[in-house]
Amino acid sequence: MSNPHADPRSPTPLPGLVINGKFLQASTSRSGVYRVAREMLVALDRLLAENDALAAALRCRVLVPGDPDAGLRLSRIRVESDPVRPGRSPALRRLGGVLWEQTTLPRRARGETLVSLCNIGPVLHRDAFTMVHDAQVYTSPQSYSRTFRAWYRFALPLLGRHNRALLTVSRHSREQLDRFGVAAAARIHVIPNGCDHVLRLAPDPRAVADAGLAGRPYVVALANRQRHKNIPVLLEAFHAPALRHVTLALFGPARHEDFERQGVRVPPNARFLGFVGDEQLAGLLRHALALAFPSTTEGFGLPPLEAMALGCPTIVAPCGALPEVCGDAALWADPHAPAAWVDGIVRLRDDPGLRADLRRRGLAQAARFTWREAACGLLEAVLGRSRAELGLSPRGDAPHRLPSSPSAARPIAFP
Repeated sequence: MSNPHADPRSPTPLPGLVINGKFLQASTSRSGVYRVAREMLVALDRLLAENDALAAALRCRVLVPGDPDAGLRLSRIRVESDPVRPGRSPALRRLGGVLWEQTTLPRRARGETLVSLCNIGPVLHRDAFTMVHDAQVYTSPQSYSRTFRAWYRFALPLLGRHNRALLTVSRHSREQLDRFGVAAAARIHVIPNGCDHVLRLAPDPRAVADAGLAGRPYVVALANRQRHKNIPVLLEAFHAPALRHVTLALFGPARHEDFERQGVRVPPNARFLGFVGDEQLAGLLRHALALAFPSTTEGFGLPPLEAMALGCPTIVAPCGALPEVCGDAALWADPHAPAAWVDGIVRLRDDPGLRADLRRRGLAQAARFTWREAACGLLEAVLGRSRAELGLSPRGDAPHRLPSSPSAARPIAFP
């Protein structure tokens, strides 16, 4: 007997999907979680555009409080804007978004399945899935304000209790969410991020010169004060005489003075670039000696994969989800030992063969993580149907893991 659910053109309709579009407010900061949600939405739209039968069977819309991001272009997912009274201050605007998310959004989504992609959704809504990216309010509480911690520690267990299931981005995050009682691991679907969005960028050929980095080897890192990002270990490492002719190029919101106020010695060869655009960052990574990523925990760790996709070697701390995400394509360094980072950077600077090996491994590792694959996983989890039942092309064979080699995959020995 044929399966009546084997094709989305069957009489049994698929549920309507509503995407929580709070992250698409024009005023929203462009965080890593924002990037993931936006790329997931774009990939889902493309998936529907390439499958007319699925698009006809699946009603999908995104609800946004206030004006949506003007740069978003979707062809199959309808964007609906809810008028929201603007607050007089950023704090009031954020509060207005939270109230919309907890009250108006669940009313507007009644009778449909609600999907929230940015850690938080309506805490009492039952026909819902929420993507919780990590458990860092528990594992690294110092990285967040007291108000933020209190809200997340209150909301996450409620989402785990009331949602049909949770979504997350790595096995590590699933284990941590289970460990801290947010939800049982069996009720958490793992949907890894993609990184192929960087392949759409045109790297800025002027980026290196504009940053004052021409003619000198440099290492790229985040300028971020959050405790778990662990940037002080790099600032300490770059005081080493062995790195005096290498520049540490830091991009992001933190400034020289921010670290000095924390009692961190900032070396003279550290250059703070501030915010840089995607094309400028791609241009910097294309020519960098490495991306250094010393986080003590990550729910996923997208920057190393983005660097790998652009052919940039990476030096990474083996913490959180980073071993799971980076595989054998990164050079490892102890997050608490500046000397280990000096050693890794010197090895990369002095060994062209190691750099080439890491580039090759990095490109292969990054190719495993696509947004199309993530969007397929999202539909499978939320709709409870297989790819075949949804009329999607079958999952391609994952690239074979490259064998470990002493030059690249072996972690630097920790003291």
